[in-house]
Amino acid sequence: MDDDYGKKVRDACVLVADDDHRIVGLIVLIEASDHLLIENVAVEPDRQRSGIGRSLLSLAEAHARERGLTELRLYTNVVMVENIRLYTRFGYRETGRRVGSDFERVDFSKRLS
Repeated sequence: MDDDYGKKVRDACVLVADDDHRIVGLIVLIEASDHLLIENVAVEPDRQRSGIGRSLLSLAEAHARERGLTELRLYTNVVMVENIRLYTRFGYRETGRRVGSDFERVDFSKRLS
């Protein structure tokens, strides 16, 4: 991961999950006029499958609703089949595939009621 997270914190919304003052997960949200983009979700490997990712995605939904947005979008690498299954299970639907600068991406969208 080569993102400049200092810049992300300044320019986007970064929410963190912590345990005893240790960051165990984060989600990066970028607001657009008609949707909220989940740019990144990351959970410490030893804490995966503990519900942290689900909680972060729920926070993203709440964040979108607070801003009057009715759609969430995200993308993942096509080879990350576990992520694809996870997002589908959480109500996201695949909207397309594209080649990014360095990998093939799978785009997802979720409408909020």
